[in-house]
Amino acid sequence: MATKRSRLDRYLSNTLRIKQREVKSLLAAGRIRVNGVVARDTYLLINQFTSVLVDDKALPCVQAHYLMMHKPEGLLSATKDDDQSTVFALLDATLHAGLHIVGRLDKNSTGLLLLTNDGEWSRGLMAPDKHVEKTYIVGVKYAISAECVEAFARGMHFPFEDIVTLPARLEVLAPRLARVTLTEGRYHQIKRMFGRFRNPVLSLHRTQIGAITLDPTLLPGTYRALHQRELEGSAVSGGRSQP
Repeated sequence: MATKRSRLDRYLSNTLRIKQREVKSLLAAGRIRVNGVVARDTYLLINQFTSVLVDDKALPCVQAHYLMMHKPEGLLSATKDDDQSTVFALLDATLHAGLHIVGRLDKNSTGLLLLTNDGEWSRGLMAPDKHVEKTYIVGVKYAISAECVEAFARGMHFPFEDIVTLPARLEVLAPRLARVTLTEGRYHQIKRMFGRFRNPVLSLHRTQIGAITLDPTLLPGTYRALHQRELEGSAVSGGRSQP
């Protein structure tokens, strides 16, 4: 869902059905509050989540939702599918409208999944030029070689797309278990990178996106709203909307 921005004066004119000069009079008189602060700038940009009060009466706005889910195995990261169950089946029906997934996981992958109705915030986390780190715990079939670690660090050439992956951090936790940190999200990237060494990925579990870490108390299939400190932290590496 895109974050819709508009000028305060135009929003007031359209919503209150009044002329621009009347809007200017309201602003000059200090009768408009935006997010609790008296507003006087006609060119102030707001979005659908911005709280706007006229004479202490709230105008319509949308509640912003930022959710963390512990995705279980076997569900699609999609809003809907005609044949298979999706993670949206886990949500309270009242939360469905307008939500989208921030950084999908494969059907059989598990772990941190973010959902929101704030398009600007999600773009800040997922845009390629932001280089936001994503961390995964990966189980593979065979022992991980030193050559594999070095190849992840250098980046790999994918001839089909003719691209070279950005350097990735591969930390060996056990012979067949690793922590992988990426700053991009190519199609099946981790599986394809291990596949270069003919080492099938058996499990993939995401633990972190930027500054947001999967809550260890969240059981698979459950979710909660992000805490304020998590949102503030994500604004550093991503970009929470600032109406």
